[in-house]
This record gives sequence, structure tokens and C-alpha cells, in this order.
Amino acid sequence: MNGLYALKPWYADRLSGVRGALARREVSPDTLTVAGVLCAAGAAAALAWLPVPFAALPVAVLLAARLAFANLDGALARDTGRTTRRGALVNELGDRAADLAVLAGFLTLAPLWLVATAGLAATLPSWVSLAGAAAGAPRLNGGPVGKTERCALVVLAAASGWAAAVLVVIAAGSVLTAGVRWARLWRELGPSAPAAGDVRGER
Repeated sequence: MNGLYALKPWYADRLSGVRGALARREVSPDTLTVAGVLCAAGAAAALAWLPVPFAALPVAVLLAARLAFANLDGALARDTGRTTRRGALVNELGDRAADLAVLAGFLTLAPLWLVATAGLAATLPSWVSLAGAAAGAPRLNGGPVGKTERCALVVLAAASGWAAAVLVVIAAGSVLTAGVRWARLWRELGPSAPAAGDVRGER
């Protein structure tokens, strides 16, 4: 169940020319990660302060840019041989910061408890995937409500004003996504799968 994540190869192909231009200019992948976080913060500001439905266009444009930067940073690092453990750390923290920044835009539109619940739930799929990767499984991405779907739901809220309903869908869908990933990892790792180091001793 990859959801909109299934479009990533097509999207990455569309961005190949941009990657080439960035590589020629020796742009740092970390710069792209930071740019993605800034785009997420800009989308949050537009969501919070612009009226419905005028918020929809800037939110959509900024979130499309946020997704583009999230695609480009890792791809650029691989293309230019600049993949490092520090870069992986920056990438993961940047993704989580961008996710939370976008949802912070709902603080003027919905109760704090609901925004906080959606923000916490939205991080769960990534934590499950990271735990699986630490145990030696492939990194899982995609839906049913992954990063791309969450962005689409935020645009829907900006266009319709259905802030509370969208937050409920994000929260429930994120928990479902975490559960789907957990089930896949549980099957793939199995009781006899070798551990990637002594994971229990590295908490």
C-alpha cells in the first residue's frame, strides 16, 4: 500500500534536470534539506493567516516545493557521492521538522490538543520505519497516509476550511500507516531474522 508514494520514480525523473544543475553548481544536499523545512514553514504561515480558499494555492505551491526538496536532497547526495551518516541525520531531522512545521499552521484553526495529536501521530510511520531499518529491514515509505498524502490533505484544508476534519484524518491515517508498516516489518524480519547488531543494547 504505497499510495501516492508510488509516483516517486516518475517525480524523480521529472526532477533529473534540476539535480544535474544543482550538481554542476555544487549545491550541498543539506542546503536542500533546510530549504524544504523553510517551504514547510511558509506553507504553515499561509495556512494560518490566509483566508479560505485563497490559502490553497500558496500552500499547494510551497508543499510541492517541500516534497521536491525532500526528493532532491538524498538523490543529489547519491549522484555526487556525498552520502554521509551526518547527512542522513540532517535528512531525517529535517523531514520530521518539516512535518511538524506544516501541522503547526493549524494552531490558529483548530484546538491545540487536536493539532498536537495529529503532529504526534504523523511522526509514528517514520519512527516505525527507522526502527525497522535499525533492525536490518529495508526502509519502508509510502501510504496509505504518508508524507505525500498528508501534504495533499493540508491543501484540502486550505481550500475548504475543514481543519478539524483533516487533522482527524491525518491522525487516524498516520496511526493506520504505522500499523501497516509494523505488520510488514514483523513479517519480513521474522523470528529467525539476524539482528543488525545488538539493537536492544543500543537504546
